[in-house]
Amino acid sequence: MDWAAFGVDLHLELDASAGRRAGLERALRDAIRDGRLAPSARLPATRALAAQLGLSRGTVSAAYDQLVAEGWLVARVGSGTEVSGARRGPAPPAAPPPGPAAPRYDLRPGSPDVGTFPVADWLRATRRALAAAPASAYGYGDPRGRVELRTALAGYLGRARGVLADPDRIVVTTGYVQALVLLAAVLRDAGRPVLAMEDPGLAFHREVARRQGATVLPLPVDERGARTDLLGTGGLADVAAAVVTPAHQYPTGVTLHPRRRHALTGWARDRDALVVEDDYDGEFRYDRQPVGAVQGTAPEQVAYVGTAAKTLGPALRLAWLVLPARLVEPVVEAKRHLDLHTETIGQLALADLIDGHGYDRQVRAVRRHYHRRRDLLLDRLGAIRGRYAVGGISAGLHALITLPPGGPTEAEVLAEAARHELALGALGSHRHAPGAHPGGLVVGYATPPSHAYPAALGALARILVTAA
Repeated sequence: MDWAAFGVDLHLELDASAGRRAGLERALRDAIRDGRLAPSARLPATRALAAQLGLSRGTVSAAYDQLVAEGWLVARVGSGTEVSGARRGPAPPAAPPPGPAAPRYDLRPGSPDVGTFPVADWLRATRRALAAAPASAYGYGDPRGRVELRTALAGYLGRARGVLADPDRIVVTTGYVQALVLLAAVLRDAGRPVLAMEDPGLAFHREVARRQGATVLPLPVDERGARTDLLGTGGLADVAAAVVTPAHQYPTGVTLHPRRRHALTGWARDRDALVVEDDYDGEFRYDRQPVGAVQGTAPEQVAYVGTAAKTLGPALRLAWLVLPARLVEPVVEAKRHLDLHTETIGQLALADLIDGHGYDRQVRAVRRHYHRRRDLLLDRLGAIRGRYAVGGISAGLHALITLPPGGPTEAEVLAEAARHELALGALGSHRHAPGAHPGGLVVGYATPPSHAYPAALGALARILVTAA
């Protein structure tokens, strides 16, 4: 019997004690009543089900006819037999209570405008990549990632971000979070679990590191970026790695000062420590020349992390680690035991997009898109910028609005925003610990779709004017 020839699979357990036809009818009723056969589910043809169950075709036909007559099944000419759309048996469980409603206007940071995803270019790249891929591409892969993508990334990162990248030192991950998980796990296993992370910085990333056994210490940030001059001193004397966003600090938006960059790499060399460089939006520069990656000045001290989340979209789950030689094997082993390897098809498509310069075109297009959005934000806030300082605007996808010492407070502005169905980020939530710090709003100008963006800015401006 050719079991692969059946068009629709159907698992039934027959009780033939009451007869074959009655047993089949009972099994079908139970499957429908229990929800294993959903309304409108299509059943196998009588010939196929008879062969599968070892029954005569007449027995199956008679059982189908009986259940059609009872209303359990519906026979459609030319379409076969389906479960009735009217569910029989007990009522389905009540739906869970609805969660909080999505805000009408969303200016929270962290997400790109997903409407900019280059669908046509991605489809073409995927077709080309699949046409050229060997059969082995559909099997289990190298934990480092496909060599096609690692080679393409090495060239792109070198010319676009100043990264010294060898394909053999690149590990493709499913995002920045997985890259951080891998590095924290490797440091923990080496007996060096103490990490310094920027303050303010993303609380979720701190929790990711802690879940890998890391001790996380705050690395203060001021108008010149992370206080890398403090590493190796005082409470930061035992730090084994510093996680930083040098090109465009998140969330303050400042760029790490050249002296601080030198202090960072010097500390790493002197202490045999590691710098984790999060280059989350390094491609987006508007009012000044791009700032090259720190990794290019100290490739044996820096683990560089880049991602396609902002240039293409988070749904691709594609990011990359460029590692010092000593960390390649430990990270590859950690990746192997975490999820074996990153999915392959997207890697091949991205490699094709980079090699054909479609990725460069996409980066330039979204850079112009976000530049226009940044300019519109500044234009809409023009009337209130004398009271509220707006920073971090020369690059990236967010701005920091610092609240004046005399008020309003973060809580007051966020409450007013909620009343107007506007979602914003708060600077205070990025602090390692609450304290007497200036309040601020972290405004992501990439998130809203194009048709909603002007209205979102209008709501923000009205709230700030009212609060002032």
